[in-house]
Amino acid sequence: MEAEQLKQMVVDALEDLKAVNTATLDVTALTDVMDYLVITSGTSNRHVKSLADHVCMEAKKQGMRPLGVEGETTGDWVLVDFGDVVVHVMLPATRDFYDLERLWVDVRPDGARPEVPDDSSLEA
Repeated sequence: MEAEQLKQMVVDALEDLKAVNTATLDVTALTDVMDYLVITSGTSNRHVKSLADHVCMEAKKQGMRPLGVEGETTGDWVLVDFGDVVVHVMLPATRDFYDLERLWVDVRPDGARPEVPDDSSLEA
């Protein structure tokens, strides 16, 4: 299955269970590790877990299995890695705190990532 088809299958699965504020980011110009990031929110820990589980079940129906799933125990943030498509299902507070959308789209016009200062340059 192509990355674009896989991304659409993930988005459809998330919509099936009423995911909140789903964002898809094409990160092909930023990394060779994946093509798409799908970031969405659930309304509770149980909803977050159910969304991630549903994505895995729908992928299995298409003959796809995730390379890994992390975070199912707590349900604050569940990551489902399909290689070309990485899915982050988060509680709204967790999503706001980590702000992955900004992290992945905050790029300089020349395509370079902004420099992050090392800990020694930060003031206490």
